[in-house]
Amino acid sequence: MSAVLVVEPGGVLGILGGGQLGRMTAMAARTMGYRVRVMDPDANCPASFVVDEVVVGQWTDEVAAGCLARGADAVTLEIEQIGVSALAQVASIAPLRPGVEPIRIIQDKILQKSWLAESGFPVGAFRVARTESELHAAVAALGGKVFVKTARGGYDGRGQARLGVVGEATEADMSAAWRALGERPVVVEQALELDSEISVMAARSPAGEVRSYPAARNHHERQILAWSVLPSGIHSELEMRAQEIARGIISTIRIEGLLCIEMFVTRDGKLLVNELAPRPHNSYHQSERACATSQFEQLVRAACNLPLGDTEILVPAAIVNLLGELWLDAPGGRPALARALEVPGVRLHLYEKREARRGRKMGHLSATGHSAEEALARVLEARQRILRDRK
Repeated sequence: MSAVLVVEPGGVLGILGGGQLGRMTAMAARTMGYRVRVMDPDANCPASFVVDEVVVGQWTDEVAAGCLARGADAVTLEIEQIGVSALAQVASIAPLRPGVEPIRIIQDKILQKSWLAESGFPVGAFRVARTESELHAAVAALGGKVFVKTARGGYDGRGQARLGVVGEATEADMSAAWRALGERPVVVEQALELDSEISVMAARSPAGEVRSYPAARNHHERQILAWSVLPSGIHSELEMRAQEIARGIISTIRIEGLLCIEMFVTRDGKLLVNELAPRPHNSYHQSERACATSQFEQLVRAACNLPLGDTEILVPAAIVNLLGELWLDAPGGRPALARALEVPGVRLHLYEKREARRGRKMGHLSATGHSAEEALARVLEARQRILRDRK
């Protein structure tokens, strides 16, 4: 099996995960002429409506992973929580792009944060706590204001606790947080004074080609991404530094595929790496509208070892997430989505998820504009028109 095998259009691309990211990647792959199969615990996952086949299996299911890989010309992923043994099973049968070792490191926040620090990339002060007493010591060592994150799993605010950020953290608060997070190993990160949050999407092909997208500016509400805009509007020197960090990380960890690097811009001008995501990322959904090559097409190119696409921004664009609350709080469970399309430049993207839950991403709106500010204003106005019609 050649490490530089090119999968020509017409080949079969396997995707570990059939959520909205797998769905949008599959749509890009089908546009380019590829056949697509996915593995997912849910036979009716969002990707099921646009792929040739769904292999049903849990993330640790080696048998299902083997079924996905057999007959596939290359396999990629849309979620990093795939069991290492299942990844190894895939890699023994078909080219696995991104590879096993990078995912082993990234899917464990302790390994990930330690790897970043040991590799010389800028990160905020942190401690690892494997016991409750170590958590108490870490909070004290980091000044009493921290974010606590479970080492494995957790996303969109899940698997996290804030201590001392609003009011002083007591011993009882720390003990409660330890129990709430499952009494499992955690990363304890010092709370920072932030100016903004950005992300940079980078891509690397098996042939070693690396490209990165301009930084996106992100805004979170309740630890869930609310909106994102391209370009970010950060200072040019900071943009250059962010690009250097992103390219350095993806080249060092040697992922074959995509890697989104989430970063903090502190009030004193520092740029610090927050987390890594080895897959398409919510903060680059607007790349479908803004860029010469969307993040989803770029993943297909990287997984198939095709030349990577141009990452230039052709027009400013923004996205806003549509969460399950819109459905749960709407009369009859039907939000007035058509109202959003009254705003110029706005498009609606739904993921065909069967059940709405609070905090669950059901879709997003995207908009373009003459400037990043106009694109963001349009997409926020579109969401507001939906909200006005809620009960």
